[in-house]
Amino acid sequence: MTVIDALPAPPGALSRQRRHDRTLLLQRISLAVLLLATAVLYIWGLSASGWANSFYSAAAQAGGQDWKAWFFGSLDSGNSITVDKPPASLWVMGLSVRLFGLSSWSILVPQAIMGVLTAWLVFATTRRALRTWTPGSGRPLSSWSVHNLALFGAAAFALTPVAVLMFRFNNPDALLMLLLTAATYCLVRATETASRRWMVWAGVAIGFAFLTKTLQAFLILPPLALAYLIMAPASWRKRVVDLLAAAAALAVSAGWYIAVFTLTPASMRPYMGGSQTNSFLELAFGYNGLGRLTGDEVGSVGGGNGGTWGSIGILRLFTGVSGGMVAWLIPAALVLAVVGVVLLGRRMQDGSAQVRGALIASGGSLLVTGLVFSFMAGIYHDYYTVALTPFIGITLALGAGVAWAHRERAWVRGALAVAAVATGALAVAYTSQAGGVYAVVGWVSLGMLVLAALGFVFGPRLAVGFTRAAVALSMIGALLSPASYALQTAATAHTGSIVTAGPVTSSMGGRGGGGMADGGQRGQGNGTGGTPPGDTAPGGTGQGAPTQGGTTQGGTAQNGPGSQGGGPGRTSQGSTQGGSTTDGRTGGAGMGGLLTGTDVSDELKAALTSASSDYTWVAATIGSQNAASYQLATNLPVMAIGGFNGSDPSPTLEQFQAYVAQGKIHYFIGGEMGGRQNGGSEAASDIVAWVEANYEATTIGSTTVYDLSGT
Repeated sequence: MTVIDALPAPPGALSRQRRHDRTLLLQRISLAVLLLATAVLYIWGLSASGWANSFYSAAAQAGGQDWKAWFFGSLDSGNSITVDKPPASLWVMGLSVRLFGLSSWSILVPQAIMGVLTAWLVFATTRRALRTWTPGSGRPLSSWSVHNLALFGAAAFALTPVAVLMFRFNNPDALLMLLLTAATYCLVRATETASRRWMVWAGVAIGFAFLTKTLQAFLILPPLALAYLIMAPASWRKRVVDLLAAAAALAVSAGWYIAVFTLTPASMRPYMGGSQTNSFLELAFGYNGLGRLTGDEVGSVGGGNGGTWGSIGILRLFTGVSGGMVAWLIPAALVLAVVGVVLLGRRMQDGSAQVRGALIASGGSLLVTGLVFSFMAGIYHDYYTVALTPFIGITLALGAGVAWAHRERAWVRGALAVAAVATGALAVAYTSQAGGVYAVVGWVSLGMLVLAALGFVFGPRLAVGFTRAAVALSMIGALLSPASYALQTAATAHTGSIVTAGPVTSSMGGRGGGGMADGGQRGQGNGTGGTPPGDTAPGGTGQGAPTQGGTTQGGTAQNGPGSQGGGPGRTSQGSTQGGSTTDGRTGGAGMGGLLTGTDVSDELKAALTSASSDYTWVAATIGSQNAASYQLATNLPVMAIGGFNGSDPSPTLEQFQAYVAQGKIHYFIGGEMGGRQNGGSEAASDIVAWVEANYEATTIGSTTVYDLSGT
């Protein structure tokens, strides 16, 4: 140490350092508070949803019992058939089940944690893009401004109702969002210094996203590649080589599993659910890929409205159920993204390129994904829109930050005012559909946002503080109405295959109907499957309980412990379609067993668990949801004939006969599903006909079963 080093720092320097340290501490505390609040919102009362989507819960259970089932994503530990998605999300849930045992908490808490991590990545991406930016014109953003904008973006993401829904649920979307947001963060890091390493990590994240939900992961590729290609500070040659390196990383991170699955003999692995040829590539590029765009999905149940799923068009995301789930802040995000890109112009220095690249990446991902969802002719569910949520938050915060730095310009203040009023108008439109206190909240939001708009337009003529107050009003007003829907979503149990967020389940307004935005009808999750071990069901065994948006349709929904229906003080998420079948499932048009599973009586559970060690599968039944219900009730493998839709050729009649001859299946449980669906296999119908012709039907509880053991 030199003499100079030993000298005390000047008083001014000490004061600046203390202020910096205090600011840093307060910023860390505020971020921690936001993430903690997000965790509480996503975790509190989580077990009320029981098994949530029993289809994936059963696969997590199987993965917790058998490593082959875990690796391939099998629905059952006997490894008959996989779920109709790649297994990455099941790897997380299966490991959690192995570590903590089988319960709704061990399955659902990892999803909530992924939501908190995604919120942190939205914050980190926004802050990273803005922190070194020095506007060529306008006013520089202070450290607190950047921090608050990043917090606002993360809060906008976390409070979007569909995000609350899906990070409290066990569909693959939670992991998909975490990985795609991570890829966007890596892209922002890469554009700072033209870092090939960060581009490679972006490719790895998207590769594993492909192993989560196949081609949906690729929707963000064009905007991310474009952002790096035109914004990275390097030669064209290096930028192209870096993109090729990222593509190679993507191919390796996704391709290794495809290669292992394809090269493994079919006799040594489960059948690939969702395909007609036992092919991963067919699933990825057909049923779960291009078929979603064209509507040509062999083996699917077809659309809910004239062969398509809802009304196709640019307004799909803004009307009906989807609007209240996701669209609150989309117009504001798009308006401010355009404002931001225009203001940044072609400037490459002082961090402008990084901000513009982040805007192109996040805004482009929002736009591309939204357009695909709007015009896809295949299977579309409202909860798919969770894919928009992180990009809404990032784009909104970045655009607002650039606009705020240039608030001296009248047209920029006008754009801020337009974004505020548009957000307020949507708040009133969506909350008025729910009525009651929600409508009041909507009008309060509009009032705050109109005042904010006036502050943006006239604030500079009055006082600087008035403009800053307008910013605070706009942020609170923008989040208030979606937050009311978010809290309702968190307070509502959700089970079954198709779930929605918020109090509105019908495009007809109000809370009646339980229908769809396009006027068709889908089962919305009064599925059961029993109460998870160690969990208390919220409300017993209500039958045909009031739904969130109306009542059950077409008959009695047989709800058991752990279902959404029947709980005092808690509403149910949706409706079932069709009447009751003799085996206790909702049937009718075959949709009850497809979407909601079944209740399992104590008598049937006892029969299935009797001498279970003598069989590979204690039972076989049509459809994955039905099989999942029996499997979760008994903690024993149940064969799902025909996969999710009952239309996969797994097993064939010959294979099923061989299993029976080898004594591998104890019971066949009767049902209404099966038969050709959009060109799918008729193997399930053939098996039903063979069993009914050769075995005597008996009734256990209220369920029709056939004893295949010959005893």
